[in-house]
Amino acid sequence: MRDLTGVKDIFLEQLKAFGDVNRFPDQRVVTVAYYSLIKEENYNLVPGFTASDAKWVAVDQLPELIYDHAEIVDFGKNHLRHKVRHEPIGFNLLPKKFTLLQLQELYETLLGTKLDKPNFRRKVLKMNFLVNLNEKQQNVSHRAANLYQFDQEVYIELKKKGFVFDV
Repeated sequence: MRDLTGVKDIFLEQLKAFGDVNRFPDQRVVTVAYYSLIKEENYNLVPGFTASDAKWVAVDQLPELIYDHAEIVDFGKNHLRHKVRHEPIGFNLLPKKFTLLQLQELYETLLGTKLDKPNFRRKVLKMNFLVNLNEKQQNVSHRAANLYQFDQEVYIELKKKGFVFDV
């Protein structure tokens, strides 16, 4: 990844090996795909090696991809959508102190769907992995929302045990 994009020192999780015999013309090629959940503003992309152009693109606005790469992306999106319902993930994408709306928007992005606001809030608060900081947003043009942070101990237990987050 460093050679292609200049991005280094990130946690990568292996997604799957793709090795269908006919996935690449004229030879057998096996691709081991990885994914990571990162804040794009924390990383500067620098095209290198065989990448003439490296840029961040919204997953729902990808250009046409070669070979079976669209299938790999779809597999990754489905994997992530399943994972977010059974394991607390993606919290590193939020600020240290966040609102329930920011958390909901993260889940909506990961799940690729709009969620019912009252239902989401009720379910997420019932899971007890959030700590209400008894603080409000500052310098906003709307009614200031409560700020929360993750309870690391509850988060670690949920990560070990897993859960079903049916939103």
